[in-house]
Amino acid sequence: MKYYIAVLMGAMSYGVLSTIVVLAYGEGYQLGEVVGSQLMTGFILSWLLAIFTKFKQKRKALKTDHSQGSTASAQVFQKLTWKQCLLLMAAGTPTVITGLVYYQSLRYIPASLAIILLFQFTWISVLIPAVMKRQRPNKLMLLTLLILFCGTLIAAGFLEQGHGEINVRGIALGLMSAVSYSLFVLFNGKAVPTAHPAYRSAWMITGGLILLCILFPPMFLINGLIWSQLLVFGLLLGVFGAFIPSVLFAAGVPHIGGDMAGIIGAAELPVAVLMSSIVLHEHVSGMQWIGVIIVLIGVALPELYKYQISRSKSIYS
Repeated sequence: MKYYIAVLMGAMSYGVLSTIVVLAYGEGYQLGEVVGSQLMTGFILSWLLAIFTKFKQKRKALKTDHSQGSTASAQVFQKLTWKQCLLLMAAGTPTVITGLVYYQSLRYIPASLAIILLFQFTWISVLIPAVMKRQRPNKLMLLTLLILFCGTLIAAGFLEQGHGEINVRGIALGLMSAVSYSLFVLFNGKAVPTAHPAYRSAWMITGGLILLCILFPPMFLINGLIWSQLLVFGLLLGVFGAFIPSVLFAAGVPHIGGDMAGIIGAAELPVAVLMSSIVLHEHVSGMQWIGVIIVLIGVALPELYKYQISRSKSIYS
């Protein structure tokens, strides 16, 4: 149960990001500065946690040595190879792409719409493995896609506003963020799952930070901009967007699987829409909330079906 709760809390923390980013844009900060300050904060926090974890493991190993012999320390403390570190760094790069395209979409479309588009990762993360394995979607998957499509149209306000007010660039960026986030969910569960979550998180954020520094050199560290209000936004984004989700996802996803992680990640959607409505005062109509509920039903449908099948088998076995 604790692994399910970990992924749930990680998803909910993602839900507050769009609101913080819109507020940062309102203060005049640019995309590279916002994402850069976020990852810098997450990088520092993650490595502090990794160092603390290593210190605790070594202390535990020393205590075990006295009682069970010198071979016990090797079992308590496992060192990652460079190949494993590089693999984790590569697995962390989709988070940067997600942040860049998602945050950029917030310049063109409301935060409540951007999160709905990002949320399409829930079915994309299931569709990608099916395509890679060359498996045709079954009837349940087709029904799920139909429900998600209809729910997305309603939640995005297409039925009320029409397509005339929709920004195509913002829509495209939002969907790109969904694809990159799907890759993150899939890679997260497969990249060195036996490693300690603190080490996995630290190396993944390191890989993302290196990629970001190549794309957007961190000039805000040199020109002193980091000591302005950007530091506050960076701390908030780093804690809720880079540190907490990475640690909790690294701890939970390997144990519950990528499919279930995508289902539980549904908690991100209502949190983000609610935050944009309360903090940013964006209008979210009753029809749009109905669309959000439909999307949540579509996300949970495959897992509910699996649960029903397994329950039926256990009853008749």
